[in-house]
Amino acid sequence: MHLGNIRSALLGWLQAHAAGGRFLLRIEDLDRARCKPQHVDDLMRDLEWLGLTWDETPLIQSQRDDVYRDAIAKLERAGLVYPCFCTRGEIARAASAPHGLSEEGPRYPGTCAHLTTEQIAERARTRAPAYRFRARPGEVRFEDQLLGPYSQDVDAVVGDFVVRRNDGVASYQLAVVVDDAASGITHVLRGDDLLSSTPRQLQLYAALGLTAPAFLHVPLVFGEDGKRLAKREGAFALAELRERGLPPERVLGLLAAWSGLGDGSPVTLQELVSRFHPDALPRTPVVAREAVLVEALGLR
Repeated sequence: MHLGNIRSALLGWLQAHAAGGRFLLRIEDLDRARCKPQHVDDLMRDLEWLGLTWDETPLIQSQRDDVYRDAIAKLERAGLVYPCFCTRGEIARAASAPHGLSEEGPRYPGTCAHLTTEQIAERARTRAPAYRFRARPGEVRFEDQLLGPYSQDVDAVVGDFVVRRNDGVASYQLAVVVDDAASGITHVLRGDDLLSSTPRQLQLYAALGLTAPAFLHVPLVFGEDGKRLAKREGAFALAELRERGLPPERVLGLLAAWSGLGDGSPVTLQELVSRFHPDALPRTPVVAREAVLVEALGLR
């Protein structure tokens, strides 16, 4: 983990403990090719080093294929999903409306939305389908606990979106909704790069008859190049700081300063719990300058 994503984990831990709640750990390892057991071990070691322990056995998404299949089957029975045989290239070529562009690319134009049974059977002979959720038209609105009102017309911006990939693996959007409900999640704190995903997830909560949690999206930590921090990026990698023998309280002090909860001096988790309040959090991105970080953490 790097200082950007560990900051989000810290703020989630503080939010849970300040409210007398539980902090849960979920391993989102749906991308089987990239997610190795060693990565999970490293992640847990980083969290534990800062004292960010979790209150239940971690939920591991790669072990929950049957649960996700059941959710998709429920949506299918309700007529809310359909098989899609389009490739990314075909979608890009078919897309023509410049306003229909999300972080996932061009708006899906609905090419496979109304295929007949015969057409589906014919196309399935040569290509395994993904499954798309029929996005409900109209604005989806919610109140973010930090950034305030947010709305998006999912149908206009994203179109029907994937809930199961053509390799049979559930999409992120579906898996997190199912897992939040299964774990009894009441509050989600995450980076604001996922803000625009929330309307899609709210549509899925409603379609599956599940209660949606409250959301708080925090602006990300960026490097001096204007890009968000990458995993294991130089001095920003938590493992490197740990291996240097740095006291965790110094790292917590820096993260607190980035979060409006301190002045950069060393601090304990217990002290931060008493300081935590969403109103204190910054509403603009943090720029992490390596020279400042080196000075703040005493790395010279």
